[in-house]
Amino acid sequence: MKVIVIAGTHSGVGKTSLATGVMQALRQQGLLVQGFKVGPDFLDPMHHAAATGRPSINLDGWMLTRQQVLDTFHRHTADADIAVVEGVMGLFDSRDGSSEDGSTAQIAKWLGAPVVLGG
Repeated sequence: MKVIVIAGTHSGVGKTSLATGVMQALRQQGLLVQGFKVGPDFLDPMHHAAATGRPSINLDGWMLTRQQVLDTFHRHTADADIAVVEGVMGLFDSRDGSSEDGSTAQIAKWLGAPVVLGG
């Protein structure tokens, strides 16, 4: 599965705009795009759904195990051409600041995905 993670140095740097734009551009190329959002969020996935025509799915490394995240990812990308994952906050921001739990970096590692860092 082709996948890319859109991350930022911190909140408010335009991750949602970039991720949604990439999703829309890929869809306009005729690809079936599956959007994802790291962490619990309901607003950003609404933008993803508008760009892709598919529900966006949350991937949360703090609330779910690695296997649950991978199973969710694979289930929702079974018929997709590419996945675009929008990160949360800064690339290494985590639930406690001393681990990677819940961070965008953690999810990117679990997925073996390249990261585009903005901000």
